[in-house]
Amino acid sequence: MFNTVRKEMDWGGRKLVLETGRMARQADGAVLATLGETVVLCAVTAERSPRPGLDFFPLTVHYQEKTYAAGRIPGGFFKREARPSEKETLTSRLIDRPIRPLFAPGFKCETQVLATVLSHDMENDPDIVAMIAASAALTISGVPFMGPIGGARVGEIDGELVLNPPVDQMENSTLDLIVAGTQEGVLMVESEAQELSEDRMLDAVMFGHAGFQPVIDLIIDLAEAAAKEPWPAPEPPAGEAEMRDKLSGIIAEDMKAAYAIVAKQDRQNAVAAAKTKALETIEAEEGDVGLAKGLLKDLEKDVVRGAILDTKLRIDGRDTATVRPIVAEVGVLPRSHGSALFTRGETQGLIVCTLGTGSDEQIMDRLEGEIRERFLLHYNFPPFSVGETGRIGPPGRREIGHGKLAWRALRPMLPSHEDFPYTIRCVSEILESNGSSSMATVCGGSLAMMDAGVPLKKPVAGIAMGLIKEGDRYAVLSDILGDEDHLGDMDFKVAGTADGITSLQMDIKITSITEEIMKIALGQARDGRTHILGEMEKGLGQARTEVSDRAPRITTMSVPRDKIRDVIGSGGKVIREIVETTGAKVDIEDDGTIKIASVDPAAADAARKRIEAIVAEPEAGKIYEGKVVKVLDFGAFVNFLGPRDGLVHISELRPERVRAVTDIVNEGDTVMVKCLGFDDRGKVRLSMKHIDQETGEEVVPAED
Repeated sequence: MFNTVRKEMDWGGRKLVLETGRMARQADGAVLATLGETVVLCAVTAERSPRPGLDFFPLTVHYQEKTYAAGRIPGGFFKREARPSEKETLTSRLIDRPIRPLFAPGFKCETQVLATVLSHDMENDPDIVAMIAASAALTISGVPFMGPIGGARVGEIDGELVLNPPVDQMENSTLDLIVAGTQEGVLMVESEAQELSEDRMLDAVMFGHAGFQPVIDLIIDLAEAAAKEPWPAPEPPAGEAEMRDKLSGIIAEDMKAAYAIVAKQDRQNAVAAAKTKALETIEAEEGDVGLAKGLLKDLEKDVVRGAILDTKLRIDGRDTATVRPIVAEVGVLPRSHGSALFTRGETQGLIVCTLGTGSDEQIMDRLEGEIRERFLLHYNFPPFSVGETGRIGPPGRREIGHGKLAWRALRPMLPSHEDFPYTIRCVSEILESNGSSSMATVCGGSLAMMDAGVPLKKPVAGIAMGLIKEGDRYAVLSDILGDEDHLGDMDFKVAGTADGITSLQMDIKITSITEEIMKIALGQARDGRTHILGEMEKGLGQARTEVSDRAPRITTMSVPRDKIRDVIGSGGKVIREIVETTGAKVDIEDDGTIKIASVDPAAADAARKRIEAIVAEPEAGKIYEGKVVKVLDFGAFVNFLGPRDGLVHISELRPERVRAVTDIVNEGDTVMVKCLGFDDRGKVRLSMKHIDQETGEEVVPAED
């Protein structure tokens, strides 16, 4: 019934298995990939013909995690997997980025890649397994995919590069790098690092590239045994060469003049006018307007790329290594805890930092279980930032991806939770965009946190690098414009401190790039990053010594674990009363750590004293303030040290004989008492006999 083909290999000490023919047989290509006991099924389907008039390649990649893969039921009220999590969205992008450049030029049939995690062993992260499964499924599907690709994760543990470290070992790694590519070179890099040098990062990238070569060989072995008949390669439209020459004759000079305009909006208007002129001319001559539209982008690319390679000057007149003018401002919003306005050329980000408490941490339900995150970074890209109208709604894949890149760049420089017990949220509002708004978010996020008083280990800056490559000629561009990103061959983002890289992201639009080009780009990025850090220092060189007056002050204290119940009280009664009466916010952790937060220092101090009183043990000979809670014939019960009561016997009320307890105290009175010790039943014995009720000091009786 099944025509199963199975290939396997040892990959870094674990068995990698690729299987096809047993599951999802109606898809164009389906592969079950297993690493350890992590299993991912990837199915590829594609339409046989493109939709008429389509001028782009409609590829969609969906990575989805099923909670049954880890033997769990979804958390929350709705017990079904719903909208994609951040991890699913980011992994979908991770797979999309290296495979997209490898489809045959001109292929515009709608294609869907769906990777589903069926089993997770808590040791091997499914993202790499899903990438390999997607590559294998595409390779055997018959669609014009010029792969396969391989992918791997690289860590650095105890100074050694490690291929695909287990999940638990990544906690001790100074590097989390994912690299994907072909046999010839690297196509995609995504990483977070603890200030690694450019040379070390390049070593890690090439280590990963070498590490996944056996995987590519395994996919080729699978394809040789199970690949379907290849689809015919897309044929160029009839008359394409003639139309290209005609368009060039009509508007080549107009395009060159348009791309000599420095201001983005003016340049875009001139380019649009040139395109309109060309299409009107073609239409008047009864030519193929649809074909002309598709070739106009190629004409743009030829003009821009040729000018850069020939003159080494860019659209805005810069040379290949110069960074645009920068203005870094902090404290721009009066009510926020920290804010920064970072402007680089025509890219501008307003980044706002807010400090919160432990209850503000984000709780995320993942296959690995529930985790809490204390650093949040949210990136927003409104359409007005590029002078357009557009959709306003929940964040899309691009916004989530850009926000995560900035998050990775900044997180390694955060202070420890013990040193700075705040939840930190940064929100990046992109107000203008003309190239690398994610790197503007890194720069502005660093400034906003320092403005809020977050003691970053070091400031962090980021820069986006580009590449124009034609044959053996190439130019590496620092601080790319939007048009250079759109029309170029590489988007290479590097973020870090003055001492090393904290994050690296690279996407290649051609089949691969060489190690030499990557080395040049990293070196040029280091110089640009150093310049940007210098410009940022003009706005704010280091974190403010105190958090904003509008931010909560957090006091941390520790109580014995067996006292946590006393602080919380039955049904939370005690802790609620402390919060309501003092106005402070109190978070209690399982290990006995208590964090008290309040904008008003007096409120936090009052809450701290209340808690200290609850957990303190009475000490014989020590004087306490208390409240009379009950009066009996033989004495009065006084509440002190939180919920603790003690008895002041009638004989301990005064040095002289007392006729009635109510002659001295009544319920509700505040009194000063001395702890005498404990009776046989462990009850506290108190005395007021020799205590000055005004000063709280003990009065020693005069000797006879």
